[in-house]
Amino acid sequence: MRSGSEVRSRGTVTIHPTAIVHPDAELGEDVNIGPFSIISGSVKIGDRTIIGARVTVEGNTTMGTDNEVFTGAVIGSRTQDKKFDGGTSFLKIGSRNKIREYVTINPGTKDGTETSVGDGNLLMAYCHVAHDCEIRDRAVLANAATLAGHVVVEDMAIIGGLSAVHQFVRVGRLSIVGGCSKVVQDAPPFMMVDGHPARAYGTNSVGIDRAGIDKEQRLALKKAFKIIFRSKLTLKKAMLTMEQEIAPSPSLSVLLDFLKTSERGICR
Repeated sequence: MRSGSEVRSRGTVTIHPTAIVHPDAELGEDVNIGPFSIISGSVKIGDRTIIGARVTVEGNTTMGTDNEVFTGAVIGSRTQDKKFDGGTSFLKIGSRNKIREYVTINPGTKDGTETSVGDGNLLMAYCHVAHDCEIRDRAVLANAATLAGHVVVEDMAIIGGLSAVHQFVRVGRLSIVGGCSKVVQDAPPFMMVDGHPARAYGTNSVGIDRAGIDKEQRLALKKAFKIIFRSKLTLKKAMLTMEQEIAPSPSLSVLLDFLKTSERGICR
């Protein structure tokens, strides 16, 4: 950042002299735009957001407050889906996200659709989030993790580096995907999946513990894992067994609801 009169200001906004900001862009208070960055069109950027060097933010993109976008990221560029035939689609990003170097995030494909990123997420360098994805809150995508279209990543999930998630797959709450995995079916909540293609190997014990889930629920989730993945029951019978043999709890409800609504099947 250059200093003194070389730095342009728009109210409380600081814009590097080499940056290009479209006059229609809406910038909140204390936004900082770095060198050679381009903010185009009807982009809206919330208070105290920091846009690093050589970042492009375009399209119908809305960002909340206190985000930080690092060098070379491209946010809101037109979907790469071959079905795109024009129309207005959206990208909505919440608050307190860290979007690291060279991350790409695309908006929705069809007119009126959107890609959404919630609050407090970390997208490490080179991640790609394709059209119509939904990343909820406090998730982590490690370096070069790649999401195809229509993927849902639930709260506090972790996707390891160099992993690829197939279109329409869901990655459940507090699950963890091992690095270099190929995820072609849903990764259930609280579980650890890994491999090519990914399979479930146990509960995400470290993540569950860090989330403050109590001992009784942790033991119940381990029992649920054995019923689902080790009993050789059909999924329908496994769910019935879980409901009969495991005491109800918030975590078990999350797991059962996920299993009942899975359309692609789970990583068994």
